[in-house]
Amino acid sequence: MPITIYREYDVDYSVLAGKRVAIVGYGNQGHAHALNLRDSGHCEVVIGARDNSPSGDAARQAGFTVLPVAEAATSDIVMLLAPDEAQPAIYADHIRDAMKPGAALGFAHGFAVHYGLIEPRADIDVIMAAPLGPGKGLRAEYVARRGLPALLAVAQDASGSAKGLALAYAGGIGAGRAAILETTFKDETETDLFGEQAVLCGGMPALIVAAFETLVEAGYPPELAYIVCLHETKLITDLLQKGGIAAMNLAISNTAEFGGNAVGKRLVTPDTKAEMARVLAEVRDGRFTEDFIADARAGNPALQADRARQADHPIEAAGARVRGLMPWLKEE
Repeated sequence: MPITIYREYDVDYSVLAGKRVAIVGYGNQGHAHALNLRDSGHCEVVIGARDNSPSGDAARQAGFTVLPVAEAATSDIVMLLAPDEAQPAIYADHIRDAMKPGAALGFAHGFAVHYGLIEPRADIDVIMAAPLGPGKGLRAEYVARRGLPALLAVAQDASGSAKGLALAYAGGIGAGRAAILETTFKDETETDLFGEQAVLCGGMPALIVAAFETLVEAGYPPELAYIVCLHETKLITDLLQKGGIAAMNLAISNTAEFGGNAVGKRLVTPDTKAEMARVLAEVRDGRFTEDFIADARAGNPALQADRARQADHPIEAAGARVRGLMPWLKEE
């Protein structure tokens, strides 16, 4: 079934007129949402934050009114943009009882709602505007007078106008300049988690590290291994993003294309795809979520152990030496 796509001319911004939007979680996504919404000029924007929090101080420095979360939650739209594992407690302790009937609770990821970690009141709208990229990219595209595409979804329509509100919000953060794609909380959450785990944050880094280790163990210099296995990935991902796989193949050498085609199928085998199916099953049935939330409630011991292990890997020392030769990478 084709996905429905909206553009700037489909957005009715009048539904935001006179409304106050509260951004709860002035971090990676929250700062970009707040700045873009303020610059779009369609609504009032306030920030909900804990007393003396670093994010609240940053929001004040950016010129926003910062309110206690419960007070901010009396707004017309409350966007809960705190980390996934923190959202249930914030909603239960500060937002649920403070929201007005008919107001809208918004998210940039369907995780907490889809897996039942948050059960919204029946008298509010529940919407999603999920930019397809990090907050830094969302802000940069807006400032450049472009837009980052976003996903739109409605989980609960108490007011009867939740979709129009979600569309206006997505347009307000700049997504209408590119594309606003309609989906569901379920599909956004499950595909996002799978993509992160199987490719972006799981499969690709693991492949890079294994290739680096293979070269170093065979006697090649770590710096050279780092360059060809990690540093140059940006050249390929840029080509992939701009034109897809077929266009990438036309832009690289015949040697690279022939070798990639021959070896890719040896590395990603039917067994690999079968494991991907198991990963997807764990996302869909909630096993991953159970493990993630249990680790978070215990103080993130597994996450911290993995971070320490990765930081101590030789690829990081080699990378630091290589990146030191190109100081502009840090500036970017």
